Amino acid sequence: MVRFKSFDGKELYIHEWLDAASPVGVVQIVHGMAEHGARYEPFARFLNGFGFVVVADDHRGHGLTDEKSLGYSDSDMFGDVARDEEAILEHYKALYPTLPYFLFGFSFGSFVTQSCIARFGVKLDGAIIGGSSYKKDFEVYLGSLVAALLPAKKPARFIERLSFGAYAKSFDDGKWISADADNNAAYEADPFCGFTCSARFYRGFFRGLRGLYTKEYIAALPKKLPVLLISGARDPVGGMGAGVRKLRDFYVETAGMENVSMVLFENSRHEFLNEKTDRERKWGAVMEFLERNLK
Repeated sequence: MVRFKSFDGKELYIHEWLDAASPVGVVQIVHGMAEHGARYEPFARFLNGFGFVVVADDHRGHGLTDEKSLGYSDSDMFGDVARDEEAILEHYKALYPTLPYFLFGFSFGSFVTQSCIARFGVKLDGAIIGGSSYKKDFEVYLGSLVAALLPAKKPARFIERLSFGAYAKSFDDGKWISADADNNAAYEADPFCGFTCSARFYRGFFRGLRGLYTKEYIAALPKKLPVLLISGARDPVGGMGAGVRKLRDFYVETAGMENVSMVLFENSRHEFLNEKTDRERKWGAVMEFLERNLK
């Protein structure tokens, strides 16, 4: 783990898994909301075994980066995270200038990644968008209004209930995060997971979502960039698969992207990477995409 000074001087913590013999590529992980980069260590070690160097920061308001103010940072907690990811990319591209470079965003990080492929997709050799959706609906505009009315540092519990509460109602056990009991228990016990994000976080998030799928966004997308959409088929964030399919259709039919693939794992919920059931196939699908797009 290293400390990294980002574009505005903000100090971020970055988890590094660099012990890949004869490296063949770099994977930069963009973690989700109310979690942190260290949770991806088992998956990162798996990627190391196939020659991929892996890095994952703790975002603003998350993990060790802002451990005393979880859910809040005095910045744009979507736009500035996207700028952080580009700064991190530039740093590791300089360290590994000859290696193909991939971005893997999950959940909140997947929406940041959707933004990033328009911002700096020309610098990537591929992007993986996991646990995501096409998010342009009334909920985005309602959430923007509510977040604007709350004090910036106030935990946005009402917005959390509207989203996470609705997700939980999709399952008899209320466990929308995962179908894996051990993973759920680890998430709930982790002091860096499951906190309520601030109104400032949601202001940035909804503002960032409103910037997606526009004419300007479409024009900025690198049309030949390989993109993998990958989710659990029972992930409520992705509308039980419907939102993921809509996102694929947007990229292919509306935006004219030429190399978009999609994988949905039946019976998997949100954190498909952390479910033990069928893990070999899930991690293998990511690996297959990475290896297919090595140059």
